[in-house]
Amino acid sequence: MTPMGDFFNTELFNIWNNTIAVWQVGLAILLIVGTLLAFWLISYRLLPRLFEKVELEKADRRKMRAILGTFFILAVFLALLLIFKFDRLLIETARETAPNLKISTLLKALIIWQFARLLDLVISKILIHNYYEQKEEKAIELDHYQKDSKKHANRTVQYVVYVLALLFIVQAFDINPEFFSYPPAKGQTEGTPFTLVNILNAAFILLVARLFSWVMIRLILKNYYRSKNINVGSQYAINQLLQYFVYVIAILMALEALGFSLTVLWGGAAALLVGIGLGLQETFKDLFSGIILLFERRVEVGDIVEVDGLVGTVRRIGVRTSLVETRDNFTVIVPNSKLIIEKLINWSHNDKKARFFVQVGVAYGSDTELVRKILLNVARENAFVLRHPPPFVRFFNFGDSSLDFQIHFWTHEFLRIEDVKSDIRFEVDQAFRENGVTIPFPQRDVWMKGG
Repeated sequence: MTPMGDFFNTELFNIWNNTIAVWQVGLAILLIVGTLLAFWLISYRLLPRLFEKVELEKADRRKMRAILGTFFILAVFLALLLIFKFDRLLIETARETAPNLKISTLLKALIIWQFARLLDLVISKILIHNYYEQKEEKAIELDHYQKDSKKHANRTVQYVVYVLALLFIVQAFDINPEFFSYPPAKGQTEGTPFTLVNILNAAFILLVARLFSWVMIRLILKNYYRSKNINVGSQYAINQLLQYFVYVIAILMALEALGFSLTVLWGGAAALLVGIGLGLQETFKDLFSGIILLFERRVEVGDIVEVDGLVGTVRRIGVRTSLVETRDNFTVIVPNSKLIIEKLINWSHNDKKARFFVQVGVAYGSDTELVRKILLNVARENAFVLRHPPPFVRFFNFGDSSLDFQIHFWTHEFLRIEDVKSDIRFEVDQAFRENGVTIPFPQRDVWMKGG
């Protein structure tokens, strides 16, 4: 061995029956200095530049620095533990299903958890927050009826990150308790075990599917919709169908991760559906109606519909029910089968304008040409009445007490139509008073015959 090698292998002292050599002390010093330098560069050079580009609250900035500091401290402790061979058993067990717990195992778990916290903070508070800030700056309208989309994305990311962290921690601790075993299949002697890892894997698959659908809808398809100028209703239909497809695949994969045999599952599901089909006819009818609505698109999100005398805007088409927001800002839950089977008026299906009319009567002997001129002027001056097609007046009837006219007009204001009609009636009344046109009230002459 060379003199340099002899020097580095020189024993300095002994701790816990472990001999500490020069190379170990030197490596530890380099590690500590390097870690302090890395922490200083990240905290006081990289992070300030990042905070200049991305808006982040002071509490989140302090939290990020604290997580980074804790992460580096734990990493240094783990490295020193391995360098000086100070790793010791904390809990010793004799069972195979409960492995021994060491100091290094505990430190690894804490490091994984701190990294998960840091990743959650970076994705939710920086990436997702920055994405929505850019949308607000560009005045891009968010999807209909999903004002909590940002919270939904943050929760999804948190669940994915922490479930993944739990999987790594379980692997680090080598803990995978078996809750029970499935009965063995034909030709097998042992059943499939149902363990903690099965549950975490299934949860992770479902959460990744949720995150994948969000990325597809919010990041990829959103830009495609904007470039192709696809209307909101079509966007919603495509998004819902994509979500259904992704979730069905994810549920099947999650069931397989839980240890279920898909072949046996399909057979059991068929028998179960036959058994409960009669009792859930209405539910299944609504389910299939929801799918038909998305494919057929006779009713889309954003359409103004009238069903059972109720007028409102379709805000959401779910699997079983749809949400309709009325003029009074009430949300009505309508079964999807009602939108398919029963009579429904879709005011905005083929065209975004519709024709309405206001009826008014004038006294016999009035100048009908003057009445026509007044009504047309009132309609043309209303801000919500379309210029094309132009409004027109119809002499509707010779009534018992009046000459009845109808003023017909087109408008986009379906939900506010009663307010538009009210404004027109106010203007007609004022114009008639100014021009001496009388609106009669019903009257009847009674002749008394003497006996």
